[in-house]
Amino acid sequence: MGASLRSRWIGLALLAAMLLIWQLAMRFEHPNFLMGPLEIARHFGEALRSGELLPHIGASLVRSLPGFIIGSLVGVVLGLLAGFARSLDQLLSPPVFLSYPVPKIVFLPIVMLWLGIGDLSKIVVISLACFYPCFINAYYGARGTSTIMVWSGLNMGARRSQIFRKVVVPSALPLVFAGLRVSLALSFILLFSTEMINARSGLGFLIRQSESSLRFDLMYVAIVAVAALGYAGDELLLLVRRRVLAWQQAISR
Repeated sequence: MGASLRSRWIGLALLAAMLLIWQLAMRFEHPNFLMGPLEIARHFGEALRSGELLPHIGASLVRSLPGFIIGSLVGVVLGLLAGFARSLDQLLSPPVFLSYPVPKIVFLPIVMLWLGIGDLSKIVVISLACFYPCFINAYYGARGTSTIMVWSGLNMGARRSQIFRKVVVPSALPLVFAGLRVSLALSFILLFSTEMINARSGLGFLIRQSESSLRFDLMYVAIVAVAALGYAGDELLLLVRRRVLAWQQAISR
């Protein structure tokens, strides 16, 4: 625990040093579209107080959270089942691993033709992006389950469903949470990309609109908001991971 806390303090110190260097660099001649951390923080506070930012944050969360939840849930469930059952592995793994390298944003025009240009098409594309990391991590987590533990359970009379719930799933949880963290980051990346196309609200739309209207202060504010939401979501996932995997830490001691 001490090493983890020390690493966190070191990371915060490095971040503070980078921000200080950035702020000091603003004293020299620079283009008008560049702003220092203090100026961005001031504009961020003003955007919150005026209510200009919150509607866009709400619109983005309405798109990203359902996409993340649906894609991650389907990916984890199917990945665990494919890693446990050979028949499902042969059915699901080839199409998943074959289509995995394709950038998911390329499916947005196709999905828009089917579902229209509203929020539903954006949620579907975000779900699709979140599905793959969760499926792959859950799949390899299930495949990595100790064979001795599985055979011991079977020899003690446990059914396959019990082996799956009480042996395979707990063993795969560390990799499942790793996949969830990757999917969460992808949900914000795809959110920005989808909101740049035919959107009238959201942080991605705000960035594009601010850039085209030369409102660079608002552009930086929206970028910081995306980063803050992503960081808060990742910290929440880490908190849940520590609670769920508390048994693993107790065993390692």
